[in-house]
Amino acid sequence: MSGNRKINVGSLTERPSHERRRETRYPFTSAVEVVLRETETRIQGRTSDLSRGGCFLDTASCFPAGSTVTIRLTKDHRRFEGDGEVVYSLVGMGMGVKFTAAEIEQLGTVEKWVAEISGEALPEPARPQSSDQSCAQKTPGDEKYLVLSELVMELMRERVLSNVKGQAMLQKLKRTETLA
Repeated sequence: MSGNRKINVGSLTERPSHERRRETRYPFTSAVEVVLRETETRIQGRTSDLSRGGCFLDTASCFPAGSTVTIRLTKDHRRFEGDGEVVYSLVGMGMGVKFTAAEIEQLGTVEKWVAEISGEALPEPARPQSSDQSCAQKTPGDEKYLVLSELVMELMRERVLSNVKGQAMLQKLKRTETLA
């Protein structure tokens, strides 16, 4: 991470104290590396959900609750890195981590992910695999993909379609578009 100033994430997600979770969690899968600050011990795994305030990590081993960690999430071409605290550990399952501080650009990445999975925004298009594809002309299939993606996202926003089903449909749509 660059030398930019970190922002306390808790101040951005304040809610009444009687609520245990401050933010809505959404199903989200990404690669994760979590590093115990005291010893630099690293654990790798994947996320199973994400919110603006933290995430759950599916890992074979866990750090104890209260541990201070650095967390790195990677999905497609985007990455988040910030400070966190292990809120709870479930041996053999994983751990819940709340974000405590991150650079503003890093928080923007989490915001984009949450907006996409909550239906507030369209997913960012995947980057082309080769330079030849970046010059490819738009085809009618591209237009259909965009229209269908927007439709699914709108149905999720209006709560006609659940987030889980909507995400599954978007993934299927993405796979069929890349095969075309």
